[in-house]
Parts: sequence; C-alpha cells; structure tokens
Amino acid sequence: MSVPRVVLVDDHEMVREALCTALVSEGDIEVVGEAATCVAALAVVASARPDVLVLDYNLSDGSAMTVIPEIRAKHPSVRILVLTVHDNAHYATRCIQAGAHGFLAKSGPVRDLRAAVHRVHAGEMVIPAHLTAEVVGSMRSGGIGIDALSPREFELLRLLGSGATLKEAAERQNISTSTASTYRARLMEKLSLRTTGDIIRFAIENDLAGRP
Repeated sequence: MSVPRVVLVDDHEMVREALCTALVSEGDIEVVGEAATCVAALAVVASARPDVLVLDYNLSDGSAMTVIPEIRAKHPSVRILVLTVHDNAHYATRCIQAGAHGFLAKSGPVRDLRAAVHRVHAGEMVIPAHLTAEVVGSMRSGGIGIDALSPREFELLRLLGSGATLKEAAERQNISTSTASTYRARLMEKLSLRTTGDIIRFAIENDLAGRP
C-alpha cells in the first residue's frame, strides 16, 4: 500500500510539531503540509493534495464543522480524520455526519493516531470502540434531543455553552447575530431550554462545553 500523504491542522504549533514527529517516525507516513486555521487548511489541502487530513476540532477561525463540508465538496478524495480533546459521542456523531472518515481523541497514545491514519487511508471508518455504539445509536435515533439539532444549532450550543456571547458565537460561525439568534431560539425549543443559563448547564451536563 502507498505511503499516506498527510496534512496536519492544529492551531498550536507545538502540537503540530509533535504530531509530525510522531507520524513520520517509522517512515510509513509522510507529512506534506501543516495549517493553523480553517482558511489556511483549505489552501494547504488545495496545494498539497494529501491523502489524509488530520484535523483538530477547535480552530481560531472556526471548527471542524466549518471545514469538513467544504473539503468534501472541493476535494472528495481526501480522507478526513478529526483529532480532538473532545472524547465524546456527540462530537463524533456530528463529525461523521458532516463527512469525516474518522474521529479520535488526543488523550490516546501515538500508536492509535498512526493506526487511525493508515485505516482511514485504506478506506475504513474509524471511531473509538467505546463510542461506537452511542454514535451508531445517535445516527439511527431519527432526531431526538441533541440529535435533532442541525449542524449550525449544535455548534451554537457548543459555543454558547462554552461561555461565548451570542455575538462572539455568530462571528465564529461567520453568520449574523440575528441569524444566530434564530438558531438559538430553535435549539432552545428542541431541547426545552428557556435561558442562556439553561444552555450553559445543558452543555456542561452533556460534556459539550470546551474552548469556545
């Protein structure tokens, strides 16, 4: 099998350097590009034409949910592996639904990342074993609770639950404040929430709160 050509996207330079060193250590993976933002990721993928994109969920100008659909539309042959601090089935479900081919937590050992890159490159779908049943259940649920939220609504819930203001959350999603307000009303209705405090509490209880 050919050596996977990988682009790394993470907004921490030290993390990218460590990941690059780990991936190329055995000579069976090649890192052909790096990026720190959503915008830079799109440019690097376009120029480097990697086989696999290893993508952090949280970036300074958006999130994996911002990048994945555009990468899939413009570069359908690129396989996407989301690498994140969120070891959570809700995040995994959203990433897979958006078009990612794998989801992996940063808390695991390097050997898991190396194996995931090879598996994704080989055409497999990679989801941690302890999340698989919940992810499959969520995708089959028909839209109940969090699963009923649209990608925009889910991302707004995550951002507001992490302490961002509505204006800040709108800027992160590149939408107007009025549009964000509409999404907030919809997610509150779907989750039976009444206040911003309810949103924050719900996000914390469901392990969705993190870096905005």
